[in-house]
Amino acid sequence: MSTTSTPSPGPADGGSSGGSTGSTGSSSGGSRNGGDPTGGSRNGGDPAGGDPAGPGAVGPPVRRPSVFERLAVFSHRHRRRALLLWVLTLAAVTALAGLAGSDYRNDFSLPGTDSQAARQLLEEHGSAQAGGTLDIVLEAGGGVRDAAVRDRVEPMLAEVAKLPRVLDVRSPYAEGNAAAVAGNGRIAYATVTLDGPAESVPVEDVRRIIDTAQEAGGDGLRAEVGGDAARAAEEGGGGAAEGAGMLGALVVLVLLFGSLVAASLPVVTAVFAVGVSVGLIGLASHLATVADFTPPIMMLVGLGVGIDYALLIFSRYRSELLRGAEPEQATRTALDAAGRTVFFAGCTVIIALLGLVVLGLGSLQGVALAVVLTVLVTMLASLTLLPALLGITGARIRRNVEKRAAKAAGEEGARWRRWATGVQRRPWAALVVSLLALGALAAPAADMRLGFADAGNDPETKTSRQAYDLLAEGFGAGFNGPLVIVSNPAGANASDPGAAGAELRRTLAGTPGIAAATPPVPAGDDSGVSTVIAFPETSPQSAETSELVGSLRDDVLPALERETGAEYLVGGPTAASEDFAATVADRLPLFVSVVVGLSALLLLVVFRSVLIPVKAALLNLVSIGAALGAITLVFQHGWFGVEPGPIESFIPVMIFAIVFGLSMDYEVFLLSRIHEEWERTKDAQGAVREGLAATGKVITAAAAIMIVVFAAFVLSPDRMLQQFGLGLAVAILLDAVVIRCLIVPAVMQLLGRRAWWLPSALRRLLPKVELEHH
Repeated sequence: MSTTSTPSPGPADGGSSGGSTGSTGSSSGGSRNGGDPTGGSRNGGDPAGGDPAGPGAVGPPVRRPSVFERLAVFSHRHRRRALLLWVLTLAAVTALAGLAGSDYRNDFSLPGTDSQAARQLLEEHGSAQAGGTLDIVLEAGGGVRDAAVRDRVEPMLAEVAKLPRVLDVRSPYAEGNAAAVAGNGRIAYATVTLDGPAESVPVEDVRRIIDTAQEAGGDGLRAEVGGDAARAAEEGGGGAAEGAGMLGALVVLVLLFGSLVAASLPVVTAVFAVGVSVGLIGLASHLATVADFTPPIMMLVGLGVGIDYALLIFSRYRSELLRGAEPEQATRTALDAAGRTVFFAGCTVIIALLGLVVLGLGSLQGVALAVVLTVLVTMLASLTLLPALLGITGARIRRNVEKRAAKAAGEEGARWRRWATGVQRRPWAALVVSLLALGALAAPAADMRLGFADAGNDPETKTSRQAYDLLAEGFGAGFNGPLVIVSNPAGANASDPGAAGAELRRTLAGTPGIAAATPPVPAGDDSGVSTVIAFPETSPQSAETSELVGSLRDDVLPALERETGAEYLVGGPTAASEDFAATVADRLPLFVSVVVGLSALLLLVVFRSVLIPVKAALLNLVSIGAALGAITLVFQHGWFGVEPGPIESFIPVMIFAIVFGLSMDYEVFLLSRIHEEWERTKDAQGAVREGLAATGKVITAAAAIMIVVFAAFVLSPDRMLQQFGLGLAVAILLDAVVIRCLIVPAVMQLLGRRAWWLPSALRRLLPKVELEHH
């Protein structure tokens, strides 16, 4: 849409009533209506037949084709080369990624936190506690101390000790380790110390440990393996989710366009974009820290965004064919119009994702940059690959469009026009009812508890879950989430370096909420640094365990530090999870401010209005809040039979970044059409009706596709992907149905002409940005 009104060409200048017809011979320098291919005027030359470039000629100024038009013409005319280039790019990137492999690794370091300081202190002093651990959990009906059981377990543990990445194996039969056998005598565990943090140990090495341990099972003996490394080794990706999402999207597109060929184009475009992105990120993982859960998130966003962007462009192409344009001119106009919207929408998603850098969390920065790359490649595919595919299939699509689309499009526009009129008659009712419903759904998010799922949330078929249940049965719920408290004498009690650790154990043993505490384990040197393992009475995910960590840090340990002069740090996976959640919560306001502020600034520049960006930002916040409320109800409160637990700490910020960007897509697409009518007629109410009539069908179809793709990830075996998929699907559903179809028309009706108000001083300062082809 242009921010200025442009009259349609009339009969005198050779233009059509649709304003979009043109010849197949037009080139990148041609006019909209098929004029001089070398760069003639917009309307095809002088209507009187004279030379518009000649001396004294008077006529419309020459309009240079936009970069989007040039891309469209090049890709359409060289369609086979463009397609071949994408095929070769995908093949080359995939081959290189296959040869180089990937080096995904998690970075959950949190500088400035107790848990990070504890880990660094242990690493500096060579403590084995700095590495990750696995628990080989044993259960024998006749008792684990039975001689026959012991004869099978000890050789297995000896074999595990020889495997790569294993530093030490502490047997339950070792002297002084009687506590490793439960009071009932049926359950015991052996501790396997790894040579690095759990996230850095290769999955294949952990699987060898699991396989070796489980080979000893049978004949009344169970051997299961628990710990973070074991969970990571068993985790899958999206499973069948990607395929189910694409199949669902294809069904929606076939119903929309009535042609398998037409429906397949957005899907093919998205698949190419996602394939190239995944390969590039696999290569980039050798140069930067990229989390191992990044690829499924990339595919989730890439498929949704890729199909969405291609659909917007294809819908405009289809409407241009209906107006009588030739396929090449229709491609050119579609990219110059919808292509601009796609470009701007992609920029808003990228800005929102780059806002994650503000959080300063290494594990999220890599994910954010990976998804940014996915969006960039998706935009490029929509602007270059899709025009080539349209050139190859243009004739078949045109025949299909001429058969069935004209009458249906007219009826659809009329239905949306009637809907908009109904909302405008009772704007307050539509606004209040919608906001109350969204507010009620968002309310549970206020009680959201952040953390990380543990093996207790895993399917019961996994060995990590079975080990978790056995340990809880034999030793108590808190045994699966021990707290690693590091004692650093730092010069105190120099005559007795172990006194600080001994005092720590005595204090912990008498602290409410702690079931047991181990004797201090000295570090690898003579510094006096030691570690005490404290086992809470409650499970790792319980609110009581979170309160215990806070009590130790705020009350118990500071008092002990004043008494002994030593330093005490609470570390371990459970404490690190608390630190991560607290860090995200503390930095969330800054993150939201950056994302909302930059996105609102872009809308201010594009639509030249003060109230439009404010409205868009507030409504996006409401829809995101409702989506987070839905996640809280399902995953934290256990609706629909889901295992209750905390919400993954990074889920809210990732959903906020992605949904805020995607919501802006629909905002731009709808408001650009409304703004076009406003500039043409200056009728605020009529502009809303016509804007919704022109875009309602496309927005609904695009949203339906995204919902199908995102909701398919609820089928994933991974809890994090389930939360991600549900949150994105609910957010897009609410945004497309409630906000775009109810709240936006109601608010625009109430604002009237004030919606487009902009102070004159600001009007002069702002650059002029055009979104629409003209």
